[in-house]
Amino acid sequence: MITLHDKKYTCPVDVTLGFIGGKWKLLILSHLHWQEQSSYTRLKENLPGVSEKMLSQQLKELERDLLITKQVVSRKPYRVMYSLSGEGKSLAPLYEFVSEWGVRYLKKHGIDYIQDQHLYK
Repeated sequence: MITLHDKKYTCPVDVTLGFIGGKWKLLILSHLHWQEQSSYTRLKENLPGVSEKMLSQQLKELERDLLITKQVVSRKPYRVMYSLSGEGKSLAPLYEFVSEWGVRYLKKHGIDYIQDQHLYK
């Protein structure tokens, strides 16, 4: 067993999943990888189905785990920008692999996301 931040993990894969697991975290990180930085509003628009509460919670956890950084752009109106930290950027091969695998899978099943991606915005 591995103990990290008062949590127990079974192996290094379990540790990694502890940081990026769940439906939204990997999507948030991947979005920031491809966009470099994003506002809360833009993240929300690009993650249909995520609630405000869940997005806020996931962003706080990713920031706590040092995978993203938050920069306050203005106080009134309150506006922030999120971007990947060095640790978040170190996961770039994962974002690229998962994206490429998904594109290949879709193509294999008759969906050309690259050609038709304007349909998915």
